[in-house]
Amino acid sequence: MELLLFGHAGAKVLVFPTREGRFYDYENWGLVEALRPSIDGGKIRLVCVDGVDSESLYCRSVPAPSRVDRHLHYEQFIINEVVPFMLAENGTPSLVVHGCSIGAYHAMNLALRHPSLFCKIVALSGRYDLTRAFGPFEDLFGGHYDRDVYLITPNHFLPNLADPDFLKPIRNLDITLAVGEQDPFHESNRVLSQTLSAKEVPHRLAIWPGEAHRARYWREMVPHYL
Repeated sequence: MELLLFGHAGAKVLVFPTREGRFYDYENWGLVEALRPSIDGGKIRLVCVDGVDSESLYCRSVPAPSRVDRHLHYEQFIINEVVPFMLAENGTPSLVVHGCSIGAYHAMNLALRHPSLFCKIVALSGRYDLTRAFGPFEDLFGGHYDRDVYLITPNHFLPNLADPDFLKPIRNLDITLAVGEQDPFHESNRVLSQTLSAKEVPHRLAIWPGEAHRARYWREMVPHYL
């Protein structure tokens, strides 16, 4: 697995790629440049990781349980290798997690499942229910549903969380959701926001005009939220 580092100091930001994307897309789409003042000023340090969506969530040639299993292997790679690598570096110990589109799902899902590891989530144009169709975006699991699917679907598992010991670190997270008012995933963001409010989790839901689900919009968003 490959990754790219940008910056020399500041808050450490774990950046997930978009759907079936690569670790270099964030730079190629101009998002690193959009954050240049913060990077050069020592405010943030980006760690752009590679993804395995083409082997997991979007690998239609294998059964859904196998795809979920591959997704969970990827999560263990992030938790057991990438996070310790980030924490081993000198400087700010707190970690931020960030992504756009399905990268926002990865960021949100990971932080809600492991809230004690992170201090902040910045999720742009995300989808938080992979089991529902949204416009042209179909149910990723083709109707398959089991405990593992439930546990990687924020809009499913979060409403049922009641343990105060688990909710406490979630409530300590600085959470930003940003989505276009015409984005197919707008409703998914609204549902997640309502659930966070019901669980007394402070957060911000920013609604942008239009669909706002392209790199040119994310270049505008990231300086505001990271």
